Amino acid sequence: MFDSLIDILILDWIEPYWPYILTFITTVLSILAAGHAILTKRDVRSGLGWAGVVLLSPGVGVVLYLCLGINRVQRKAKALRNTRVRMPSGFYRFAVDPVETSERYGHAGETLLQIAKTLGHVSGKPLLRGNRIDILQNGEEAYPAMLEAIDQAKVSISLQTYIFDSDRLGLKFVEALAAAVARGVQVRVLIDGIGVRYSFPPVHGLLRARGVPTALFIPVRNIKVLNLRTHRKMMVVDGGVGFTGGMNIRLNHIVSEAEKEPTIDIHFRLQGPVVTQLQEVFAEDWNFATGEVLHGPKWVAPMQMHGNIFARGIADGPDETVSALAMTLHAALSAAKKRIRVVTPYFVPDITLLSALSVASARGIEVDIVIPQKGNLRFVEWAAWSQMQEVLSFGCRIWLTPPPFDHSKIMTVDGLWVLFGSSNWDARSLRLNFEHNVEAHDQHFAETMDAIISEKIARAQALTLDAVDTRPFWKKFRDSIARLGSPYL
Repeated sequence: MFDSLIDILILDWIEPYWPYILTFITTVLSILAAGHAILTKRDVRSGLGWAGVVLLSPGVGVVLYLCLGINRVQRKAKALRNTRVRMPSGFYRFAVDPVETSERYGHAGETLLQIAKTLGHVSGKPLLRGNRIDILQNGEEAYPAMLEAIDQAKVSISLQTYIFDSDRLGLKFVEALAAAVARGVQVRVLIDGIGVRYSFPPVHGLLRARGVPTALFIPVRNIKVLNLRTHRKMMVVDGGVGFTGGMNIRLNHIVSEAEKEPTIDIHFRLQGPVVTQLQEVFAEDWNFATGEVLHGPKWVAPMQMHGNIFARGIADGPDETVSALAMTLHAALSAAKKRIRVVTPYFVPDITLLSALSVASARGIEVDIVIPQKGNLRFVEWAAWSQMQEVLSFGCRIWLTPPPFDHSKIMTVDGLWVLFGSSNWDARSLRLNFEHNVEAHDQHFAETMDAIISEKIARAQALTLDAVDTRPFWKKFRDSIARLGSPYL
């Protein structure tokens, strides 16, 4: 009774001060959150943006930052790096000295030498000889090739994708993967926790019901890391044949059959030592999501020569202290001697990449940027428009491709070097997503890709500085507001 009386007296004494106590606690938490953002964010604008959110919206801003702003993946991912697939014996017999890649093309090869040296340090992986890369345009070519590889699989299949729809196409993949499991093939499927929900019913339930081991990369229930997604798109069959590029598994990539938003894209089939680097990345991601370690000959085939292309896989994500993608793009832009070509569906580069493009153009390099005339994400499209004047004033050329929406992700330099994979030229790819790309050093392959880009340019409309300058004021204002959010897009 006496204790209860004391409690009541204390509460009565504190009650008038509750607003001050809550204000003090909220202020302290806001200051701590703002300080954490400033100290830990790679991008200055992102750090300042989060600091502004938590200080201007006390309480709500702190909750948002705790849910979306803190990178909790980095420490866990670093701890799991010891679980990488063991490279087969003789792996480094296929490693290429950077000097060798330049010697193939004489003086022009200086471009490749600079890029190869830089990316060796950035990726921590060797450039590998003996690869063959086949170009698969659109779902009409890519999906039959992937399904055929699944049907022919003998020991293992690893598949990772951002979106895996449960449409007619997705169900074909479900059937093929289930059939592979039934005949004794080891199968692992990893789908992004957000991307799997682009269709209903979510395909991971269908896969599991058919006995296909399937995991989600950061499920939506894990709200603390909800903003970090895997955007990687890769499949490896029997440890020796790989597929990667920009294509998810969804029907709209087959333009003739698309029920909505028909989309064109480019995927690639790889054979040779570089496939092991794709498998290495998948094994890390699978271990991150499930705790299972993939190892042994069923997952990594003995390395063999399949072609003459030098290639290297480049993984990037928020678990890295430095953005491998940003370093890759900067290396390529600074090494170019004649021509740079970029095809991307989303073009919202940060200030450092804009500066690198301007320097390249000022050096007399031809810079062509190919983007869709009409985007599928309005806010990102508006943010991109806010940068058009700046890019055009540098002397770069911008080409707007008509529908269907072009989702391709390609970069070529000097007709000798190609970068392809899952990454866009935007903040999500540069800072928030787990991405994977492949660089290829080969003149024939680069010229083939340049020819494809030339076809895109031939049917595109050139954007002029006058067309940008004469846009209505309200559109310019809208686009500038959208650009303020570019560190988070």
